[in-house]
Amino acid sequence: MSFKILCYGVEPYEEHLYHESNKYDYELTLVHELLTKDNGHLAEGFDAVLLFVNCIADRDNIKRFHDYGIKYVFTRTAGFNHIDLEAAAEYGIKVARVPAYSPNAIAELSVSLAFALSRHTTFTTDRTKDLNFEVAEPMFSKEIRKSTIGIIGMGNIGCVEAELFKGLGAKVVGYDVFQSDRAKALVEFMELDDLLAASDIVSLHLPYFPGKNENFVGEDFISKMKDGAILVNTARGEVVDEAAVLKAIKSGKLEGFGADVLTEETRFFGKNFSDGKEFPDETIKELIAQYPKVQITPHVAAMTTEAVSNMIATSFENFNEVLTKGTLKNEVKLPETSK
Repeated sequence: MSFKILCYGVEPYEEHLYHESNKYDYELTLVHELLTKDNGHLAEGFDAVLLFVNCIADRDNIKRFHDYGIKYVFTRTAGFNHIDLEAAAEYGIKVARVPAYSPNAIAELSVSLAFALSRHTTFTTDRTKDLNFEVAEPMFSKEIRKSTIGIIGMGNIGCVEAELFKGLGAKVVGYDVFQSDRAKALVEFMELDDLLAASDIVSLHLPYFPGKNENFVGEDFISKMKDGAILVNTARGEVVDEAAVLKAIKSGKLEGFGADVLTEETRFFGKNFSDGKEFPDETIKELIAQYPKVQITPHVAAMTTEAVSNMIATSFENFNEVLTKGTLKNEVKLPETSK
């Protein structure tokens, strides 16, 4: 009997990667739409669902999946805050993730945003596209090799970003509650306040823990940063208070802000508001309007061939492991159930 998996949030240009990675011959149904409050019914008749970032696996959908007889709700992402783990545990549904797929993909986008903001390339190319080749003061910048880069969260992604910046000659410092041997060999670890005071560019790679570190980056955090520093967030939107960032950009305290993630981004990522539809968050709308000092990408850091292929392949290995061995090394549980 075939094992039927419904995959939410699959872009047309990714479809061939699912079929190429399907060495276990799962019966796949690929759905372009993310899981929402309105399309959980599509999973009826399936054995499992495979989710992507910004899918809404809330209690209602988890219960619906349970009622359909689904035992596995997996995500092809490292983050899993889009899944109600309490509901999953209550209904006996196993949850698994992909702990690592391509740290290079995220690190490269972080460096790209930092570069664009530091060298003011977007400001400059916006002028030349209009055939304006005059040199303006904002085009002058500090070289990366003369900059100090502060990385908060020195896991795999943070380490790759450190390697990239060090290859460019920059001084790289780090902060993390856990300091791996690999990270120690790459950066000078500092206390958080010291890192903020020293860094020209601060890049975030810390995980988001609901109820614990919302708005980790707020007014107090920003006040401790160097005047004219750049902040980059490719972690999770919820760890940054966008209102505080907006205030700092407008005052000149921050020279730039780059982000691939925003708070409660399911409200707008994947949607088009260019036709005049009302944007759901005035603060973020005003923040985006500070372009080119603010540059936002719609959670695309992992949109590389290598990263997506690894996400899919690891997800299929997760299914194979639990089906053939009854184990699940990448399982995600509530803290109290994982003892």
